[in-house]
Amino acid sequence: MSGVITQVGERVRGFEVGDEIYSRPRDLRIGTFAETIAIDAADVALKPATLSFEEAAAVPLVALAAWQALVDLAQVRPGQKVLVHAGAGGLGSTVIQVAKHLGAHVATTAHTKDIDKVRGLGADEVVDYTQQDFAELLTGYDVVLDSLGPASLEKSMTVLARGGIAISVVGSPDPAFAAQLGQPLLKPVMALMSRKVRRRAKKLGVRYSFFFMRANGDQLKLLADLYDKGDLRPVVDRTFAFEDTIHALAYVEQGNANGKIVITR
Repeated sequence: MSGVITQVGERVRGFEVGDEIYSRPRDLRIGTFAETIAIDAADVALKPATLSFEEAAAVPLVALAAWQALVDLAQVRPGQKVLVHAGAGGLGSTVIQVAKHLGAHVATTAHTKDIDKVRGLGADEVVDYTQQDFAELLTGYDVVLDSLGPASLEKSMTVLARGGIAISVVGSPDPAFAAQLGQPLLKPVMALMSRKVRRRAKKLGVRYSFFFMRANGDQLKLLADLYDKGDLRPVVDRTFAFEDTIHALAYVEQGNANGKIVITR
């Protein structure tokens, strides 16, 4: 989300009324489909100056997810090989760019009509999933980011080099996720939920990690600089007026989105 600050708490420092900001509110802070919202100052950063409000609104969720998955979790280094599925989508299109910024060799899966798009985002290899099987073409990858589901995740682990990591944003939560939530009592439950996929990963000599992004204003500040420098760019499919929010949700649920969907006032 993006917007203009209309009120600042008395203990807030570094922000003032009138500042143009962007943010991904932290978990349980509901309200991004509202006209106004109260946000923790730690989750806010000044909006990238080169982006419109609509473009900036498309950035926080996917940019934080891409950065945290590749930098914090996978610790991607220059020269490593990263596979991201659905490279033309809202998350995939950003992951491609962040991975290239980090110096990685990037492969992605995409529909025939989106091949030029993902190459334009920086993909080094593109697998047309309508005609090709990525598991038959790719090998020796260090990181796979999967957003498609269990079948894709299981195949993805076979293209990893030993010691590589498969990261899923839609798979079974693992014990580390319970720790992230600050709910250690859930560790046994999540260990059971992810037992099958973790066993499969261990057999292949790779690692599995469930990923769920965290709100982080400091990282948004860093990312804003990358957008202003042109190292990253937003990928917006289309915008909907605030009163058409229900139509925007239907558009996404029908699988029509090819990039981020933005609600405007």
